[in-house]
Amino acid sequence: MKKMLLLWMISFGFTSCQFFETEKISKEIFFETEINAINWNDVDQYPVFLECEQITEKLEQKKCFETTLSAQIYQSIPSDKILVTNDLNDTILLEFTVDVIGKLTMKKMVMDSILQVELPLFESYILNSIDSLQPIAPAYKRGIPVQTTFSLPIVIKSK
Repeated sequence: MKKMLLLWMISFGFTSCQFFETEKISKEIFFETEINAINWNDVDQYPVFLECEQITEKLEQKKCFETTLSAQIYQSIPSDKILVTNDLNDTILLEFTVDVIGKLTMKKMVMDSILQVELPLFESYILNSIDSLQPIAPAYKRGIPVQTTFSLPIVIKSK
C-alpha cells in the first residue's frame, strides 16, 4: 500500500507541473485585449469646476459640471436688454469640448434661423460666459487626462 501511495505521489508530481505552466502572450496581444476592453465613450472622472471639487461620485460630478455650465450661460444672457419681435420657444444645442489641460471651448452651436435673426448677439454672450468659467481639471480615464465633448441644450422662451 505504501509503495502504491509513493508511486502515485511520484507520478502526480511529474504530471502536475503542467497545471502550473502559464501561457505567455505577446505584448501586442495583451495591449490589443486591454484596448478593446476599455469603454472609450465613458470617463472615470468628469471635468471639474471649483464648485464641484468635493464631489467624488461620477454621476454627481457630471450633473454638477452640466448644472454649473448651464447656470453660467443663463446668467450671461442679458434678458433685460434683448427685445424680440416674435414669440420664441425653442432650444439651442451647444457642443463643448474640454481638452486634456482643462480648457473649455465651444465647438458648435445649432440654432434655428428665426433665433439667429431674433438673437444676433447670442453666440457672443455664450462665448463670453465660457471665457469667464473654466474647469480646474479635465476629465480622466484610467488616471490619464482625456478630451471630452458635451452637448448642452439651452431653452429660449420669450414672454
